[in-house]
Amino acid sequence: DMNIETIVVGAFQVNCLVIWGEPKQAIIVDPGSEPDRILDFLEARDLSVAAYMLTHAHMDHISALAALHEAQPAPIGLHPRDQEWAFTDVNNMPPYGVPAKPDHIERALKDGQTWSDGGLTYRVIETPGHTPGGVCFHFPDHNALIVGDTLFAGSVGRTDFPGGDSRVLKQSLQRLRTLDDRLDVYPGHGAMTTIGHEKQTNFFMQG
Repeated sequence: DMNIETIVVGAFQVNCLVIWGEPKQAIIVDPGSEPDRILDFLEARDLSVAAYMLTHAHMDHISALAALHEAQPAPIGLHPRDQEWAFTDVNNMPPYGVPAKPDHIERALKDGQTWSDGGLTYRVIETPGHTPGGVCFHFPDHNALIVGDTLFAGSVGRTDFPGGDSRVLKQSLQRLRTLDDRLDVYPGHGAMTTIGHEKQTNFFMQG
């Protein structure tokens, strides 16, 4: 079985996802802020960290990463095209400042990679557009797609930040359209949805 819990963190209300099965080792997706809250959640459920996986590198999604990694070391995954600017002044936005950089980022994410952490297996799908190195994580055995800010319920991620590209994002969304309509979608902000619902109701997901 797979458990997915959302901890909404920070000024921009980011969905930090804690995903685990058995053994009780968690994948932390997009730890954007409030590291103490995330650590308290892990302690309360007797979870250790198997990996930190980042859908993209905007400051509101990675600002708790270094503190968490220091407290509970585990491999970090980020696309190289986002790693280039993630910990520089390009990524400085109040109230966050430039995110602190962890000691080492072990995993250079790329399309088609398969990772197994904490007894769960998932695939990387490159979905640039919101950022140059945006990715989604597809858990095919558990009907789950973690999309970061590529897709929201009824909307999509902005492309007016540095590195954003609306044309490229449109191509990424067309790729998501090919996935199973029943797939549960966990975005980086806001409510859960499904691929099918977004294809029917989201202007940006129209053919």
